[in-house]
Amino acid sequence: MLFRKNIEPHCAYCQRGQQINEREVACVKRGIVPMEDHCRSFKYDPLKRVPPRPVSLDTEKLKESDFSL
Repeated sequence: MLFRKNIEPHCAYCQRGQQINEREVACVKRGIVPMEDHCRSFKYDPLKRVPPRPVSLDTEKLKESDFSL
């Protein structure tokens, strides 16, 4: 998922932007912009993208029969 081709563009993970706080990015082309913004000069940098956290296992709903063949 991190390196997929059809990524939705956001300035937060563009090569031309540098994050300055939780909501804004300093863009080389457009100056200070919101993280959700994007432009035609978007270049994806996979190292800037933070993937979503994996879902934790809810053990309360599991039973012994779930683990038997």
